[in-house]
Amino acid sequence: MAAPRVAVVGAGVIGLSTALCIMETFPSCSLTVLSDQFSPNTTSDVAAGMLIPHTYPGTPIPVQKEWFKETFTYLFAISNSAEASEAGIHLVSGWQVFKNTPKEELPFWSDIVLGFRPMSEAELQKFPQHRFGQAFTTLKCDCPPYLLWLEKRLKATGIQMYTRKVVDLWDLQSEYNIIVNCAGIGAHQLVGDEKLFPVRGQVLKVHAPWVKNFIRDGDGLTYIYPGIHKVTLGGTREKENWNLSPDPGSTKDIFDRCCSLEPSLRRAQDIEVKVGLRPSRQCVRVQKELLSQGGVKLPVVHNYGHGAGGFSVHRGTAKEAARLVGECIAILQGSSSRAKL
Repeated sequence: MAAPRVAVVGAGVIGLSTALCIMETFPSCSLTVLSDQFSPNTTSDVAAGMLIPHTYPGTPIPVQKEWFKETFTYLFAISNSAEASEAGIHLVSGWQVFKNTPKEELPFWSDIVLGFRPMSEAELQKFPQHRFGQAFTTLKCDCPPYLLWLEKRLKATGIQMYTRKVVDLWDLQSEYNIIVNCAGIGAHQLVGDEKLFPVRGQVLKVHAPWVKNFIRDGDGLTYIYPGIHKVTLGGTREKENWNLSPDPGSTKDIFDRCCSLEPSLRRAQDIEVKVGLRPSRQCVRVQKELLSQGGVKLPVVHNYGHGAGGFSVHRGTAKEAARLVGECIAILQGSSSRAKL
């Protein structure tokens, strides 16, 4: 058969990295990325891009660990290359602190990040409100540069990218053999996924170049993540809230909470407010589905629903989705060779 025509819907970190994995694994296929938004206007552009996994209750822990390991290994190699600065990827050390000792003192990802250990008494003195903490080094992606770097890699392999709002996957059936759905929160309408819901996140991006270490409250709500140019302060987790307008009350609350962890932030300049809708569900949906309508079949691979943890597992789920695309290609090639017979 002719080269299979594959369309990836969505151009956030999940869509772009899935497209890249498909291209690396199946270079002979013809690949197009379709999205109504590209960087800097995606949900991924708002994300802090820290590699600290968020646990998905509906996904087995060994699977989540494999996804995280795959992602960490991939980004660590980039951070160790001449492309690190352009890709916006760097190592950052810091602390995760808890008001009470967590049930799980060793999270499932503790042997993947670097130098994971309990904090010393001396370190804990920096956080008088907290009784327990963990110190480690992990990776951070500065999101807009990383998305642009992924786009550049894709364009170098000849992939087409078009601004197009896809409202029905069947609209693509005449042009493409396989559809890969990486629509994020857009999958709520696109495929009618009632298990998918937004978790509104508001963050501040500030200029505070003296802040070198990340600090994350164990509840995951308050965090300080230093990037190459800006420090991300967060945040909010508002389930089922679709509002993309910044809330001044939340801005003040986030700033005060972060200053209580790192008082020097009171001097931070150029405060910019960003809002994104995390596409959340009990488990990430990475699966293939054969849609059927009037005797016509359309193979679809889904890869969405990463919630707050997309950057931590993006490369792992992209590889899994690319493997499923491979299964779809094999079925298409099988049916095309049978048709010739």
